[in-house]
Amino acid sequence: MKRHFVRRVVPLVAAIAALTAIPAASATQSSTPAQQPLPHRQFAVGPQYDTTHVYVAPGTEQAFAASWVATFGGTTIGPNATQVTPTPSRTLSELVLSPVGTLSVFDYTTPVPYPFGTERTGWLVTDLDQAVRAARADGAAVTVAPFADPIGRDAVVQFPGGVSAQLYVHTTPPSYPDLASVPDNRLYLSPDAVGGFLRSYLSFTGGRVVSDDRKADGAAIGLPGTTYRLLRLSSGFGTTTVTVTDGHLPYPFGRELTGYGVSDLGATLDRAKAAGASVQWGPVSVGGRDSAMVQFPGGYVAEIHTCR
Repeated sequence: MKRHFVRRVVPLVAAIAALTAIPAASATQSSTPAQQPLPHRQFAVGPQYDTTHVYVAPGTEQAFAASWVATFGGTTIGPNATQVTPTPSRTLSELVLSPVGTLSVFDYTTPVPYPFGTERTGWLVTDLDQAVRAARADGAAVTVAPFADPIGRDAVVQFPGGVSAQLYVHTTPPSYPDLASVPDNRLYLSPDAVGGFLRSYLSFTGGRVVSDDRKADGAAIGLPGTTYRLLRLSSGFGTTTVTVTDGHLPYPFGRELTGYGVSDLGATLDRAKAAGASVQWGPVSVGGRDSAMVQFPGGYVAEIHTCR
């Protein structure tokens, strides 16, 4: 859900089998032509256009943005007071462009209309209508039908397991700088939900499973001495980490939406603390990666890790 006054970044083709290919002697065969599956388009534009949706506590948008930029660097655009939902609402909306990821920050001055606030990311797509049709075909639910916003169009889809993402296009194509490191979309799922999620999510994103560790060290999720299943996925929408657990998680694990890669975790944590953030867990070293959980002003929780 890119809601910022900045410069922003079609037909269904059905392949029908020829009637002449149906043997005339086969009286039991249907006379309805068989439809072949549509070729799957790549809808992703680039990971710098995939934004984490950060809903901060009322009145804290500027404190959050200042803390984030002091920690990671980058620039901000906004805030702009605007309506970014299809029903009446008002928010201060700010875009944060940082080397580790792009964020859309929302500080609502009215109640947030449902189901907004439940989506975790905004994905710029090449074609909104085709992306919505493909998401449906891949098993996702369209929870918010396409609607117009001040600078483009949007929709919200939900993949099996309750994972929601906002798809968007801009009237004027955006141009954001490349990222120094691509952030992880961090998901927590139950063993019951992960299979259906993977089938739908990988089909829509055109992604692949990079690794599947069924005995990952639980210290990375606040549970030293235990193991859990950890999947890493990759697609045109960036990287995704799927944590599969029984739901017995200590705070703040499962509350974070995104993981951010840095070259020096210690120095980053020092900057974060000096800018008003607090370390909620760690740092810990697991599998060659140092990581920590950090809460920024306004309540946003992020995982921060060393880049490999």
